[in-house]
Amino acid sequence: MFEALTDKFSGVFRGLSGRGRISEENIRESMRSVRTALLEADVNFKVVNDFVDQVIQKAIGQEVIKSLQPGELMVKICFDELLNLLGPVDTRIYFVQPGPTVIMMCGLQGSGKTTTCAKLAKFLVGKGHHPLLAAADLQRPAAVEQLRVVGQQVDVPVYADETRVASHGQVGRGAAVAVCRAAISQAKSTGRDVVILDTAGRLHIDEQLMGELRDINAQLHAQQIYLVLDAMSGQDAVNSAKAFNEQLELDGLILTKLDSDTRGGALLSAKMVTGKPVKFLGVGEKLEALEEFRPEGMASRILGMGDIIGLVTEAQQKFDAEEAARLQAKMDKGQFTLDDFMAQMGQIKKLGPIGKVMGMIPGMSELTKQVAMNDGDVEQQMSHMRAIYDSMTRGERKKPELLDAGRRRRISVGAGVPLNAVGQFVKQFEGARDMMRAVGGMGMMGKMRLMKSLMSGELSNLGMPGGPMIRTKRSGFMEKKDRNKKKKR
Repeated sequence: MFEALTDKFSGVFRGLSGRGRISEENIRESMRSVRTALLEADVNFKVVNDFVDQVIQKAIGQEVIKSLQPGELMVKICFDELLNLLGPVDTRIYFVQPGPTVIMMCGLQGSGKTTTCAKLAKFLVGKGHHPLLAAADLQRPAAVEQLRVVGQQVDVPVYADETRVASHGQVGRGAAVAVCRAAISQAKSTGRDVVILDTAGRLHIDEQLMGELRDINAQLHAQQIYLVLDAMSGQDAVNSAKAFNEQLELDGLILTKLDSDTRGGALLSAKMVTGKPVKFLGVGEKLEALEEFRPEGMASRILGMGDIIGLVTEAQQKFDAEEAARLQAKMDKGQFTLDDFMAQMGQIKKLGPIGKVMGMIPGMSELTKQVAMNDGDVEQQMSHMRAIYDSMTRGERKKPELLDAGRRRRISVGAGVPLNAVGQFVKQFEGARDMMRAVGGMGMMGKMRLMKSLMSGELSNLGMPGGPMIRTKRSGFMEKKDRNKKKKR
């Protein structure tokens, strides 16, 4: 996500490191690179100029205090300005009493609106609500059926009226309003507290579309109106948002396809141009891939610092708490088996695409570049690991040291992987086991040093000579002291 932009910012910060003072000359030189990167990312021209001017104004003449380097000070200034650009954002949905709360979803065709309706419904179910989806897109081919399918996948009922569906330009005036009104009535009678209206879209904005949306809003008084935008369309998405907002008075934006090759223009321009905040992000094809937008997390990721808070929050929601507690207890005792290793891999996969997870860990994104890893390589490797594990006997899983050449050949054939992949798998497990034993043997100071390294992005030091793992007592990495050796005088 936003790799080109992140690389440019990282280059600027590296270029400033080691200087005792931030001068006007080196600031302006650095921000020229940032300006170019932002424009290449399709960020609105005025937004780019305002951002760069604000950073330059705040940075010029600032003395570097002892605890900071110039690069670190620029990170802080850029972070604050990105926050001003993206936030503040309140992602809460305010529910009415008595219900149902009506949420109107708008967007052009191809933006992912119908799928996002289902994602939002699933999100609300996870918050303890009981939503109903309403199929008010009456002229796009198969729009009603698509909503039914995704509604079934998230186990949320869908209200539809096939008698009002018609081809383009043939839908009767007031038909969409009637469908939405009937859906709200059904929600009241069935105890559903939220109604999500999947309204019509077009390939472009026209008066007929806007007239239909205005009618729905005027007669049903939706409590929330969200516009779904394709983040890959850059400035086109922002221009669409501006036009929709002039007609409907939007409450917020939902940007989809953030997991794709998104340059960042729509996200970084949307609020400044429209005055409306981005509330949610679509970060994958799966129906659980909808996230509340956190400006501070996004600003941190754009600057190459990861989003460890977002990762921890997501892990708390998706990890099996009992399994995590069991693994923690075994780790504290210095015990870590192959079964534990694979259970941990399974927990990580719950967080979604591995590239997304890497991007949220400080320093990990840069580390994967250094070793030429990409999402496909990592996903394939994890798939091979599972196949190898499944091809092992219980005894071999319990004691990997049993894996002689013959056993490894058998496992290789059974898993459909090269023979050397089996050896690599065993080495990866042994490395993870040693690291877990080291963490389990750490005192409080050791764990604090480890956390400091994680937060500063120094992950490449873990388990390496001089890294935080080395300083632990019972880690297995330290050489034993020779007590009989005479001290030098």
